[in-house]
Amino acid sequence: MADGLPATLLDAARVDVPRIASIEAIPIGYPEPNDDNRTRHVCLVKLAAEDGQVGWGEAVTYWPEASLAVVELIAAFSDLVVGRSPLESEGIWRSLKDHTWWYGGGGIASIAISGVDLAVWDLKGKALGLRVLDLLGGPVKERLPAIASGHAAKASIEELAEEAAEWVSSGLHGFKIGWGKKGQARLGYEKARDVEYMRACREAIGPDKTIMVDLGVAITWSAAEAVDRTLALEEYDMYWIEEPLGHWNPEGYKTLREKTTTRIAYGEKEFHVEGIQRVLDTGTCDVLGFDPGRAEGLTGFKKAAERVEAAGGEANAHAWSTAIVSAASLAMSWATPVCKQFEIKPIRDVAQHELVANPVTHEGGWMPQPQGPGLGIEILEDVVDRFRLGR
Repeated sequence: MADGLPATLLDAARVDVPRIASIEAIPIGYPEPNDDNRTRHVCLVKLAAEDGQVGWGEAVTYWPEASLAVVELIAAFSDLVVGRSPLESEGIWRSLKDHTWWYGGGGIASIAISGVDLAVWDLKGKALGLRVLDLLGGPVKERLPAIASGHAAKASIEELAEEAAEWVSSGLHGFKIGWGKKGQARLGYEKARDVEYMRACREAIGPDKTIMVDLGVAITWSAAEAVDRTLALEEYDMYWIEEPLGHWNPEGYKTLREKTTTRIAYGEKEFHVEGIQRVLDTGTCDVLGFDPGRAEGLTGFKKAAERVEAAGGEANAHAWSTAIVSAASLAMSWATPVCKQFEIKPIRDVAQHELVANPVTHEGGWMPQPQGPGLGIEILEDVVDRFRLGR
């Protein structure tokens, strides 16, 4: 120790960090078995330093046309990024925010900024030989429980309950299930079927596992329906219900909160810290969702987590695209007290298990801390090339 700092940080401060030499946006499309095998789209961001070191980021574009737009934006960001030190993560983030003000304030601009910001953090950690977790301040908890996060697709309630039991059999502490998704499940549309599903799942997984329900964009409930449905599902100890009234309905959420006891989760569709703050200001959100691949990266996530903590709330990191966003979400989940659990896709997929040499996964139901410099994952570029669009 010297000057109150660990030697490793003092050594890092003396490093002459190579500057960013190039930036590349790579749109990919991959089959997602956790979403009834639909093709999902993201735009990867590759930052190369002068010494050849590479940092990876991800913009969660979801649709192919959004990926194409992000490619163009990132190409335009080159003058704001190339030639700068990756240590300037805050400065680069602010430069991109300032640059996109005319067409920004959310949307594609925020998604593009997200991909660049994640890549800067990854490259910064690699340049210093430090984990992004340590750059964020280090772990603030001893353990981080993992839960399964999937979509209901099977037609049979019995099969859906068996599937849920299989998901948690490896030690996971519960599961979050998406309703109103592709497939034959038809959950979220008929109250009696929804209640029967919850009853069957609770019986299948036992009393000690948590159940979270995530309503998809295909489902539209009125406030009265949300109250009625949530009260019926509460009998089965639902930990939270996510977006039962969409991503923005403050009056409806106020009614729901007044008349039910289940935690209300939303916010994942916001694009920046200002959007997160408007959700917090409603006083209706118990669990704030955050996706660092669309809401201005780890820099945005860190700022949002501080707002959530100040409001006395809980946050939940999105980790449902590739292993890049999962690694970033994992680092932040360890670095803030407001993230209480971590979501894992239950079915093996390309984006999580083939894209990287060291997938982000749980150990007996608990998430390990990320290891290795940067985000702690090794991207396999032959896999990137296999799913690259427009080759």
